[in-house]
Order: sequence, then C-alpha cells, then structure tokens
Amino acid sequence: MRIRPELDDRELRQVITDIRPIPPFPALGVDRIRPAWQPVADLLDATGPDWDRRTHRVSVLSRVLSPAAADHWVDYAPDSPDAVVMQACVEALRAASGTHRVVDRAQTLCVRAAHAHPRDPTPLIALLDLMRACRVPSRRAAAIWREIISRDPDNRAAHHVVLRYLSPRGYGSVSDMTTFAWHSASRAPVGSPLVLLPLTARAEHFAHVVEAGGTRALGAHRIWHEKAAASELELALNNWFHTSAPPHAEAISDLNLLAFALVRARWLTEATEVFQRIGRHMTMFPWDALEDPVKAFTYWRDRTGAA
Repeated sequence: MRIRPELDDRELRQVITDIRPIPPFPALGVDRIRPAWQPVADLLDATGPDWDRRTHRVSVLSRVLSPAAADHWVDYAPDSPDAVVMQACVEALRAASGTHRVVDRAQTLCVRAAHAHPRDPTPLIALLDLMRACRVPSRRAAAIWREIISRDPDNRAAHHVVLRYLSPRGYGSVSDMTTFAWHSASRAPVGSPLVLLPLTARAEHFAHVVEAGGTRALGAHRIWHEKAAASELELALNNWFHTSAPPHAEAISDLNLLAFALVRARWLTEATEVFQRIGRHMTMFPWDALEDPVKAFTYWRDRTGAA
C-alpha cells in the first residue's frame, strides 16, 4: 500500500528524496553539495506552464521544503519568479496556525509572488487556502477566486479549495457546496477532472454526517443511494474515466474518490476497473471518513478482484 502526497509523480518523489536533510559526513562523501532548494528549482523549471502539475508539485513541496531553504533561494536568486512563488507557498502553508503578523507576512508574500509570475495561479491558490484556514468569510475571497480562474479557468486544485471553503466541514453548507460543484462540472469539457466535483461534494457531505455522529450518522449510507448520486457516478464514468484524456497531476486522488463512491453505491462491477487503474496508490480522502481507511480500501480492492 502506498499513501504518498506526491501520488504517482516519480520526478517529484525524487526531488523529495533529494531535499531531505542528511547528516554531514564529508569523509564518506555524503555531505550536501547542492543547496536544498536546487532540486526544487530544477523541477519547477522543467514543469514550465503546466499549471495543473505545477500546482500539485508546489503544494507537495511546500510541506517538505524548509522555510529557511526557501528564504535562501530567494536571497540567492531574488529575481526568480519560481523562488518567490515557492517562498510564498511555504509561508502560507505554515501561517494558519501562527500569529496575525505571520499571516500578514504570508499574505504579502503571496501577493508579491502573484505579481512576480502574472500567469501562475499557484500563489493565489495558496492565498485562497490560507484565507479558508483562517476562517475569512468566503465572500471576501471572491476577488482572489476571479483572478485565479482568469489565469487558469479549469484548475483542479483551485476548485477543490473553494469546495472545501463552501463545505459544511468548512464555512458553508451542503447547498452552497453542491451548487458550486454542479455549476463547475456542467461547464467543464469532457475529460476534465472538474466533472468529478459533484462526487467530491457528496463525499464531503458524507464525511460531515459521519463526523456529526448520532442518529444522522447511522443513515449516512443513504447519501450514496440517492438518485442524484447515480447521475454523478454516470457523469464521472462517462465524461472522465472512460475518456482518452491524458491523466492530470492528481488523477490518483480522483480515482480513489471514484472507487470510494462506486463501492458505497454498490456499483462493484464498475469499481473493479477503477481499482485496477489505482493499483496500490491509496489516498486518505475520502477513505478517512471510515473507521479504518486502509482496511476499507484493501477490503474493497480485494472484493472487486482488482488486487
């Protein structure tokens, strides 16, 4: 079983390995020669304007690159848009649990990075997620959202941040979240991961009901047997899974979502092929709505014969 934030991105996995701290031991030739930020710089340069993959890679790297390394990169290359973007995203990720001063610095860095790289949605997505984590009312994030979609209208990561913003587990409601999900899915082209947003909203609703406990949680399984759930599954299968669209950066996450929804709805025949495509790459969401996520994933993968 593989639960990895980089999913199936081998180049990203190698960079994560390269930037892990190692104890200096010059006599054995294992002291770090390149600065910790250099593999990140090389990867982002190779990624180019693939905003979908860039967003995924920056999001993962923000969790493993130290703030000190990001600052050193900016000091070394102050005119590098990639360095400024990475510094902003590293700070934004850690700011939500900090003081107002820390949050203000992260917001300032995100805005600076957005100006430094005027086509890149990544620093604005980081800013939007920081606003969500800091419980800023969603109406105040509207301007940031408009700027993001002007840069990359179908950015998957940005849509998922907004969906979490509007979730009842966030600061919205089932109605707000579902309306946004269906609006986004209805205008998405065939093959776009945005067609899975209604299923994502349903998984969020399911997790919210389970977390609430009590008598409502006992009937949470009914969420997957509603008529709308069948429509959402058919949309995801026909307009994404069974298309020839090239896999996007977080396709493994969407495959896990689809497999989860299919087994909850007891569409086991359809789930078999989805599990086969997943292989051993499990993601915690949405399986973490269940008591033992790993056991549940393994059980259904084995039961469908896809192991």
